[in-house]
Amino acid sequence: TMTIHSEEHIVDVHVRSGVYSSDTIFDYTHGYIATKLFSRNACFIMKIKKDIIPDLQEIGRLAFERETMRDVYSPNNVWAQFQPGSSRLGHFKDWILYGKHIENLCTGLPLYE
Repeated sequence: TMTIHSEEHIVDVHVRSGVYSSDTIFDYTHGYIATKLFSRNACFIMKIKKDIIPDLQEIGRLAFERETMRDVYSPNNVWAQFQPGSSRLGHFKDWILYGKHIENLCTGLPLYE
């Protein structure tokens, strides 16, 4: 499911698919995306690159089209691959950078950037 909060510039995406379940937040105000993978019990954070990631209005349009057309294919799919590396727990300065919504999603979990 996808929820778009236009006034807060936030998009919440919830995927319920067994071992592949996840929650993702697109925070356009702070410019970051965070994905919480339940199977890994970890949070993955990446900077929004405007040339790759659709803006808030475009993501809403794509979601509406996909819902009305029931079409799974889109040329605008974006895949991100995170390299294994060291993780850390978030600190106060991280949450200022990433914002309150990502803090609520990722507090207490290892963070991977």
